[in-house]
Amino acid sequence: MSTWAAILTVILTVAAMELTAYSVHRWIMHGPLGWGWHKSHHDEDHDHALEKNDLYGVIFAVISIVLFAIGAMGSDLAWWLAVGVTCYGLIYYFLHDGLVHGRWPFRYVPKRGYLRRVYQAHRMHHAVHGRENCVSFGFIWAPSVDSLKAELKRSGALLKDREGADRNT
Repeated sequence: MSTWAAILTVILTVAAMELTAYSVHRWIMHGPLGWGWHKSHHDEDHDHALEKNDLYGVIFAVISIVLFAIGAMGSDLAWWLAVGVTCYGLIYYFLHDGLVHGRWPFRYVPKRGYLRRVYQAHRMHHAVHGRENCVSFGFIWAPSVDSLKAELKRSGALLKDREGADRNT
């Protein structure tokens, strides 16, 4: 496989992984099938150590490992798909686990730009208790904060959830 084909494969795989992650997050993790694991991420207090929800990352890591193994047996395409899945996993870890949920040894809250938008969008995802009426299911792509606020307002989810302070910062 040429260098440009490999680079294109990695980029397209990262994009496909964002669509896959959105779909899995929206319809499996927040659905009746996957909520058992994902609930640990939303509704249970934790010390930012491992949680059941991290098993989803293990599943994607296994997929990547299998693709690397197939690639090592001679499939260039499988190898570069594995690189793309791994790159997405690293981006996910940086944005979701590190930046948004503070699973780093330090805390950083971005003040502006793309990282601020991703941070706010995912915080708004957690503004609602439970699996219903959540917004912003992607991890790399983040809708505008204004559109997410409007969606939450339309659903009435924040009104139902206002036992404490508004958590959609």
